[in-house]
Amino acid sequence: MADVSQTQIEEALKQVTDPNMEKDLVSAKAVKDIKIDGDKVSVDIVLGYPAAGYKDKLAARLKEKVEAVDGVSSAEFNISWKIVSHSVQKGVEPLKGVKNIIAVASGKGGVGKSTTAVNLALALSAEGANVGILDADIYGPSMPRMLGVTGQPESSDGKTMQPMKSHNVQSMSIGYLIDEETPMIWRGPMVTQALEQLLNDTQWNDVDYLIIDLPPGTGDTQLTLAQKVPVTGALIVTTPQDIALLDARKGLKMFEKVEVPVLGIIENMSTHICSNCGHEEHVFGEGGGQRMADENQVDLLGSLPLDMSIRSSTDAGKPSVVADPDSRITEIYRDIARHVAAKLALKAKDHSASFPKIVIQNN
Repeated sequence: MADVSQTQIEEALKQVTDPNMEKDLVSAKAVKDIKIDGDKVSVDIVLGYPAAGYKDKLAARLKEKVEAVDGVSSAEFNISWKIVSHSVQKGVEPLKGVKNIIAVASGKGGVGKSTTAVNLALALSAEGANVGILDADIYGPSMPRMLGVTGQPESSDGKTMQPMKSHNVQSMSIGYLIDEETPMIWRGPMVTQALEQLLNDTQWNDVDYLIIDLPPGTGDTQLTLAQKVPVTGALIVTTPQDIALLDARKGLKMFEKVEVPVLGIIENMSTHICSNCGHEEHVFGEGGGQRMADENQVDLLGSLPLDMSIRSSTDAGKPSVVADPDSRITEIYRDIARHVAAKLALKAKDHSASFPKIVIQNN
């Protein structure tokens, strides 16, 4: 029997490309330890993104390649993940209790941005991350209804608030502080101040990913976010139709100008399948999200169908990911969540906490 070397195992591992990071685990430095005991191999892998719904499939692919190495009779894989903070805009301080902030934006309303944001948060949680979501739409807060949360946040010190919790996700919204039918008749400066308070005065508890659901457009709220909020990356939500794409491009360009990386595009309502006859039709056009992604050199992270269950489950306070965890729609949301988290994992890490603080004292 031939002796098995670590180099042989690494070469076998390199044959498997992780579809979320689009590179092999050796190049991604996810392989932390390789143990060889005769003809038995054990490999420890630590991913930079949560992958509860994918780790078994990944382990099976790796096992097949390693056990094909001459001299190996069995291989075991211990797959875990560790989520760290990543770099943000220059001059913006990290937010206490939050490792990464992901802004979800759209150029116009009515494209399903809030529904996407809440399902993305729930999908990241289902994959094994600690997740929060901030409803930044002061004029039209929808998160309380979508998450099925009622009541007001508690405050232990009279200055800060505890986030509300639902479906294992922390959340904060102006909707928790006002009556559902009360209109917010505020000018821009009041809106941006309210956003900053909701973000900074909430006691976020060890959040790996904080999703910020932005209002449509490129106005005061978006500018405040770019200048004062430590954003790790942004997502653009659109539909395939030309009008939506035109406005979505403006949102994408806005993030580019303020040096917030766009992680990718999510296309909503890409196709409709008739519940009676099964006929598939591209109601809002076809391929618009992919063309926009190609033109701007970003990824199309996923396409979601125009499906009545997405609307009905969200209206009922149990979005698709928790209402029907085994559905094809949930599978798409979780796949998008893994891609988003993996793209963040490849970004530069935030090392600010690693550097000592120098204090000069005059005694």
